[in-house]
Amino acid sequence: MRHRGPYRRFRQGPRQEQQHAQQQHRRSDAERIFQDKTPLTPFEWIRFENGSKEPAMRVVDLLSPVGKGQRGLIVSPPKVGKTTILKQFCLAAAATDPNLKVYCMLVDERPEEVTDFRRSVKAEIFASSNDRPFEEHIRMGQTVYQKALTEAGSGKDVLIVLDSLTRLARVHNTASKGDRTMTGGLDSRAMEWPRKFFGAARKLEEGGSLTILATILVDTGSRMDEVIFQEFKGTGNMELVLFRPAAEARLFPAIHVKNTGTRREELLLPEPVLQGVYKLRRSLSSMGDLEATKTMIELIRKYPTNEGLLAAVQGGM
Repeated sequence: MRHRGPYRRFRQGPRQEQQHAQQQHRRSDAERIFQDKTPLTPFEWIRFENGSKEPAMRVVDLLSPVGKGQRGLIVSPPKVGKTTILKQFCLAAAATDPNLKVYCMLVDERPEEVTDFRRSVKAEIFASSNDRPFEEHIRMGQTVYQKALTEAGSGKDVLIVLDSLTRLARVHNTASKGDRTMTGGLDSRAMEWPRKFFGAARKLEEGGSLTILATILVDTGSRMDEVIFQEFKGTGNMELVLFRPAAEARLFPAIHVKNTGTRREELLLPEPVLQGVYKLRRSLSSMGDLEATKTMIELIRKYPTNEGLLAAVQGGM
């Protein structure tokens, strides 16, 4: 199913107001059921290589593995191939696990990018393009949030790929009515809902999970964007850091392999894979940042599978 937005404003007659009140009640029930369950550290690996041979997905599997319930930040400066990687996440996830519900959420995005995602990505697309008012962006985000909580709370595994947390926070800053303005022009209450949204990602002990992979923008020249990044920094348990110098050198995927990683990766990766990854990281750590990225790309190209790559690393290459 694909949502063919943009989202339109509903007319508020008596019947619509009653339906809206009922919907709000159902939403609060979904949130309560979800939050009453026990959150766990992710331990079920979503192995993207099984659904994609794209180099970026193979690097993710090795250096920033994603588990069901992961709360992942994709830290991205401009013009580093972010959009391509997001599409690859959606396609690989759907191919790897047909039972995984994949939602792609595009906030305040260029209309042509929305069209491109709808035509190329096998996911349920929720989009509000940048020619729509901020109220529609907010409603769309709330729709995705409630839908994901309902599905995960009923025992299903859900993945949200979000572009971007930065624009989501900007939209809520426009709508916010806090009593003071912080550094960068950010309203004191603007981050409440975006933090709540991102913080919902978790593995549930009783069954089900909500995984969120969200881009966050850096080096945009905006003081507000920097403040938003600092607000979210450290709140995830996985970071994929994209690397401007690599993109400028035409090295793709432009991933900062030394700064990319996942907390408690030992719960996700089988022991032989984990030991191979440790040895790979040790060899990359002695290199400069750009050299390490270049070496990683060369290894991916040389060995068709991650299994073969790690075997070569263990054997001393």
